[in-house]
Amino acid sequence: MQWFVALSPVLQAFLLSLLMYAMTAFGALFVFFSKKINENILTVLTGAAAGIMIAASFFSLLLPAIGYESVLPSYVTVTLGFLLGGAFIVLSDLALARTKRFCGGDRKSALLYFAVTLHNVPEGMAVGVAFAQCAGGAGALLSAVLLAVGIAVQNFPEGMCVAFPLRARGMSPLKAFLFSQGSGAVEIPACLLGAIAATFIVGLMPWALAFSAGAMVAVVCSELIPECFSNNKSLASAGVILGFCLMMLLDVALG
Repeated sequence: MQWFVALSPVLQAFLLSLLMYAMTAFGALFVFFSKKINENILTVLTGAAAGIMIAASFFSLLLPAIGYESVLPSYVTVTLGFLLGGAFIVLSDLALARTKRFCGGDRKSALLYFAVTLHNVPEGMAVGVAFAQCAGGAGALLSAVLLAVGIAVQNFPEGMCVAFPLRARGMSPLKAFLFSQGSGAVEIPACLLGAIAATFIVGLMPWALAFSAGAMVAVVCSELIPECFSNNKSLASAGVILGFCLMMLLDVALG
C-alpha cells in the first residue's frame, strides 16, 4: 500500500472514484440474471451505507472543517457550508418533484435515474475533498478511504435500484445496465473536481468539507433512510448502527 500513500491526493481520489463507479456497475450487472433482488439484503446494505455516510459526515468532514482557519469564525463557516450542502439536495428534490407533476407517472423510472445521478455528484465531491484534506496523514487518509468504501457499498444496491425498475418496465437488460452504470460514472469527474478545487483554492477547504457533509446527510435522509426503513425497520436499524459504529471505530481509533 506504500505506492498508494505516495500518490498525490488527486490521483488517490481518482482511483477510489473508479472503485465507487465499479460498485455501481457491479450492482447493475445483476439485471442480467434476475428482475428482482432479495429485499432483506438490500435493506441491510443500504442501512449500513447510511450509517457509514452519517459517521463520515461528522468524523471525516465536519470535524476537520472546524479545525481550518477562515475569514469567518469556524463555527459560522461550517454551519453555513453545511446548510448550503443540505439546501442543494433539498432544492434538487423539490425540482424533481415539480418535474414529476408536470411529466406524469410514466416518467418515474427516468426521474429515479436522474435523482440518483444528481445525488452522486456531492458524494463524489465529498470523497475528493476528503482526500484533499488528508495532507499525508495516515489517519486522515484512512478516513478518506473508508468514506469512499462506504459510498461504494451504497453504490452496489444503488446500481440495482436503478437497473431493476428500468428492466421491470420493459427495457432490455443491456440498456438497463448501461443506464444504471452511467449514473455512477458522474462520481469520477465530481471526485476529481472536489479534490482539485479543495487542494488549490485557498480557503475553500472548510467550505467544501461542510458543504459535502450537508449534502451527504441530506442524501441519507431523503433517499437511503426512507428506502431501507420502509422494508424492514429492524434490519434497517441494525444496518445503520453497524455501519456507523464501523466508521466511527476505525476513524477514531486510527485517526
